[in-house]
Amino acid sequence: MKTIVRFAQLAIVLSCVTPVARAQELVRPFQVGDRILLKIEGDSTLSDTFSVVAGPAIDLPVIGLVPLGSTKRADVQPYLTEKLSHYLREPIVRAKALVRISIEGEVTRPGFYAVPMDYVLGDALMAAGGLTPSAKVGDLKINRGGKDLLQGKTFEYAVAHETIDQLGLRAGDRILIPRRADTESRVRTLSILLGIPVAIFTITRLAL
Repeated sequence: MKTIVRFAQLAIVLSCVTPVARAQELVRPFQVGDRILLKIEGDSTLSDTFSVVAGPAIDLPVIGLVPLGSTKRADVQPYLTEKLSHYLREPIVRAKALVRISIEGEVTRPGFYAVPMDYVLGDALMAAGGLTPSAKVGDLKINRGGKDLLQGKTFEYAVAHETIDQLGLRAGDRILIPRRADTESRVRTLSILLGIPVAIFTITRLAL
């Protein structure tokens, strides 16, 4: 009986997540304010983090504007490899799409972070040092321009299962973690974050 109840609860959570995440096939084109972490083997001039400007495009040293068009964020590496091959001989390109978001409230290191689009939301929280024992997990939310996009139980599921891209996060979105008065939050925090891989290689902390 308990097993049936658990499956029923999971089904309810998944039904809530679907309209927001729109499932695994979701990939999005670049938007102004996104960032691209670019590394060209043997070329330090072009190895940096570049902001996406109107077009959308990125403005590279020496080369100038490289249009992104309708390129999906997940396809940025093969796309830039092809584009840069017009300027460089057989370039070895590493590229990853990032989005700059604000993580506020009950985390160890609140601030702005450039987070890879293919990482789950929990990775962003771990980059900020993880939730504090006082975090009110049930009231976590994503806010955009003063409007709450995702919160409560749906947010809890997304933390461990949905990527930044699947959630459709944009530059400037805020993850808000409120404080709770009791110590019960420690147990809930651990239950949510256990098993989430800590992604630290390409997540960069940005100064306020």
